[in-house]
Amino acid sequence: MDQSQLVKACIEECKRCAIACLECAHACLNEKDVSMMRECIQTDLECSEICHTTAKLLLFSSKFSNEIVKLCQSVCEACAEECEKHAQHGMEHCRKCAEACRDCAEACKKLVA
Repeated sequence: MDQSQLVKACIEECKRCAIACLECAHACLNEKDVSMMRECIQTDLECSEICHTTAKLLLFSSKFSNEIVKLCQSVCEACAEECEKHAQHGMEHCRKCAEACRDCAEACKKLVA
């Protein structure tokens, strides 16, 4: 893949991840024990925001793209780890979110490699 394809792929994965994180946060709010989901909700919201921002800055060809993409990768990895804890207990929305986060982190990693 050339650089422009890597940028496009990262933008798409960021957008997909941002949506998955918002959907997960919303679903977590509907869980029986919401207090148990607090960390997951917070991480979802942070991840969604950084993914949204990363996609926009990549579209603008920002001079800060590499730094923001690296940060996005880190936040996505942290969100995936948090969601995977809950996915192990059958929370499908957390499983889907973790998968989207892992995919986004991988796209970010390829872009800055």
